[in-house]
Amino acid sequence: MLKIYNTIRRKKEEFIPIVEGKIGMYVCGVTVYDLCHIGHGRTFTIFDMIVRYLRFIGYEVNYVRNITDIDDKIIQRSSQKNVGYASFTNTMIEEMKKDFNRLKVISPNIEPHSTSYIQSMIDLITDLEKNGQTYRGKSGDILFDTTINSEYGNLSNRDIFLGSKEKFSRNVERNSLKRFHSDFILWKSSKKGEPFWESPWGKGRPGWHTECAAMSMKILGKNFDIHGGGSDLIFPHHENERIQSIGLNGNNFANYWIHTGMLTIREEKMSKSSRNFYTIRNICSMYDPEVIRYFFLSSHYR
Repeated sequence: MLKIYNTIRRKKEEFIPIVEGKIGMYVCGVTVYDLCHIGHGRTFTIFDMIVRYLRFIGYEVNYVRNITDIDDKIIQRSSQKNVGYASFTNTMIEEMKKDFNRLKVISPNIEPHSTSYIQSMIDLITDLEKNGQTYRGKSGDILFDTTINSEYGNLSNRDIFLGSKEKFSRNVERNSLKRFHSDFILWKSSKKGEPFWESPWGKGRPGWHTECAAMSMKILGKNFDIHGGGSDLIFPHHENERIQSIGLNGNNFANYWIHTGMLTIREEKMSKSSRNFYTIRNICSMYDPEVIRYFFLSSHYR
């Protein structure tokens, strides 16, 4: 019997696949605005191990790991370097693949890029709009109304009506334009000079949470076996993905949620945004990549 710690249940559960002998697995990949750090290395080495093990014991695993190639940080970084965002992300994707090859991280069966699934994202938002779960914000963004579904907060075990309101958005400016602090952007209206796509709501681009929700369901279906990522994605990213699926399909989206613990430096989470990190290539120049893999796998994955 295989048991998996399921984040949403907060306990180990017997793993029962939707289709006997097969597993659909979606893992949130890298936002390619900088070189990958060893926190990424640990997360994807762990999922590498999980996929290898599941295949070893006989499962046919359809492993999907996305690449976020459009994002506020990507736009900002490419602008700083005075290059087009597409050229910038293509370069960063190649560097990411070199880093993962150094660590012998297996490639996913499917590696969707966000910009290749824009229509699927527009379709998802359109369906949510038809169900009465969206509204247009003062800035022109389309947002998801988190107050109309009691399932919101169950994955991360939090009550949106209690506690601090400041932790519900990465963007303070846009946060002030919401009806409720936990509402999140589905479609972001474009500013002058930003990349955009045409949509029923005007020029803009999908929100990050909509990107992964749309890609995972497009590739694996409305209900699949495993959704994974770092524990820093439990909220708001995975919570927001899940509620979109529930709002649209009324199902559990993913049956099992697997999250890896964070690699820390001086008791702080390693992250690109805080500039508190060591790159994979830097560490691999100092130590054998096999040693680094062993180091990543020598502690509990959570």
